[in-house]
Amino acid sequence: MSKVFMSYSHKDEELRDELETHLSMLKRNGMISTWHDRKILPGDEFESEIDENIEDADIILLLISPYFLDSDYCLNIELNRALERHEDGEARVIPIILEHCNWELAEFSKLQALPNDGRPVTDFPNQHKAFTEIVKGIKKTIDEASQSESKPTQSEAPAEKKTSVKSTDP
Repeated sequence: MSKVFMSYSHKDEELRDELETHLSMLKRNGMISTWHDRKILPGDEFESEIDENIEDADIILLLISPYFLDSDYCLNIELNRALERHEDGEARVIPIILEHCNWELAEFSKLQALPNDGRPVTDFPNQHKAFTEIVKGIKKTIDEASQSESKPTQSEAPAEKKTSVKSTDP
């Protein structure tokens, strides 16, 4: 099961909730579990909970909007750690473009975004279509990761058996 961390601005909570609704079939099929900061319980330490969950995540979704780009916490804390983990091959970071903004100027703009071509979710006349496209992209990422995990690497591949033939000549 892949652990999915959602980094977002609280001003985008409605769109985050809608994405979570669309991810429900991946959850029901045991493919993912999701986490975001609204799952922090009363009395828990905010920063340590976020740190722990971003470290455990296999996939980190950046829910991009002008509000995300304006958030010092999203950019300086969550985004920086997400990109470090991505570059180290520890997690996959996927930008999800929610609204029009200058995300092309951001450090994560080198990453393939969803929906396709970086079209904002809010541009779709039917946002369900956008979220369906996003879920399909996330599923494809999970499927490819599990396929590469199931293939043995060169060092794990069984070695060829060497047979030695004893000479019977005196």
